[in-house]
Amino acid sequence: MTFASWVNSLLGLVNIVVVPGIFALAFLVFIWGVLKFFFLNGENEESRAQGREFMIWGILGMVLLFGVWGVVNLLISTLGLG
Repeated sequence: MTFASWVNSLLGLVNIVVVPGIFALAFLVFIWGVLKFFFLNGENEESRAQGREFMIWGILGMVLLFGVWGVVNLLISTLGLG
């Protein structure tokens, strides 16, 4: 096994398994925030504030992941590793 094939398999694993898993986690954090903000104890202002924070962190996580994933895929295609 050459180094290039090892890197390709590692990048494939990250692209297929790890990144979508982290996206799913960030999306679940966002959904939990929506549930907490609108549906679960919606009359409690402290619970709504927590829900808002979860939504913000979920969106921020997804935006950062999209950015990093885009840069990584750009580097992979530029360096010819993919």
